[in-house]
Amino acid sequence: MGRIFSGIQPTSNLTLGNYLGAIKNWVTMQSEHDSIFCVVDMHAITVPQEPEALRKATYEALATYIACGIDPKKSTLFVQSHVPQHAELAWYLNCATPMGWLNRMTQFKDKAGKNRDSVMTGLYTYPVLMAADILIYHATHVPVGEDQKQHVELCRDIAISFNQRFEREVFTVPQPIMPKQGARIKSLRDGTKKMSKSDPSDMSRINLTDDADTIAKKIRKATSDADVLPSEVKGLESRPEAENLVTIYAALAETTMDKVLGEFAGQGFGVFKPALANLAVEKLAPITKRTQELLSDKGEIEAVMRQGRDKLIPMANKTLDDVKQAMGFVTL
Repeated sequence: MGRIFSGIQPTSNLTLGNYLGAIKNWVTMQSEHDSIFCVVDMHAITVPQEPEALRKATYEALATYIACGIDPKKSTLFVQSHVPQHAELAWYLNCATPMGWLNRMTQFKDKAGKNRDSVMTGLYTYPVLMAADILIYHATHVPVGEDQKQHVELCRDIAISFNQRFEREVFTVPQPIMPKQGARIKSLRDGTKKMSKSDPSDMSRINLTDDADTIAKKIRKATSDADVLPSEVKGLESRPEAENLVTIYAALAETTMDKVLGEFAGQGFGVFKPALANLAVEKLAPITKRTQELLSDKGEIEAVMRQGRDKLIPMANKTLDDVKQAMGFVTL
């Protein structure tokens, strides 16, 4: 049994994409691995955040984890900033990571765009903090989407380089785990773009806090096309919106796209969308209800936060002691 580590930023509401691409897989993994799941609030501040909005989103994220089925008795749940050792290790790793490695990170280029000189330094260096998050607990596996795979590769490079430089196995070198299905849920408005919490249009995504009527409305209005559904997956080529809706159905129903198409082949979206809406409401309404119950009394959420923090700080301190010993710091 290995140890897995993963986390999601608390920026606005978590979406169907977060659930199908990450959290749903975490629920399965927690029975197979020693699992640590984090609300990465320090990553969130790489771009400006309203303080009260960040606080609210942090509670909502942890409540959603639990509502989706992540069990605090099976997994360790915590908030990143509650274990400040992450930031300390990130500084040591910053001093052991060549700038050329960070210059290759495509996410910084995409997010900074033409405003590279005005964005905050944290946006540039946050892959090193992500590496610290993983390495501080000796995670063996990191479940990630395709867009974060490059960062896990950087984490591996940092760990290997550090171990070689100081001639000792300070860090465990982790492996990425790529979900087989539902990893790239697309926007409901544009099937070529990822479903994103930051999209200006709320109609582009299903939030895990949406009520049943809102979920059904968003699916009814989702972009599709005029053709009927094919009988096999290759018939969805060059039909990104159709492919996205079938992908969502298959992931929610825990079946294959071929089986979904076998059921709906030859039928149009006038039939398929209502069926998808009913399925989405059936699967997501209990999550929304449980999330709201947890948020109505934050005591249970805070107890989980404290439990995770108190368990992880000694583990983090042990890793920091090993790092400082290797690097030549005087420790007392």
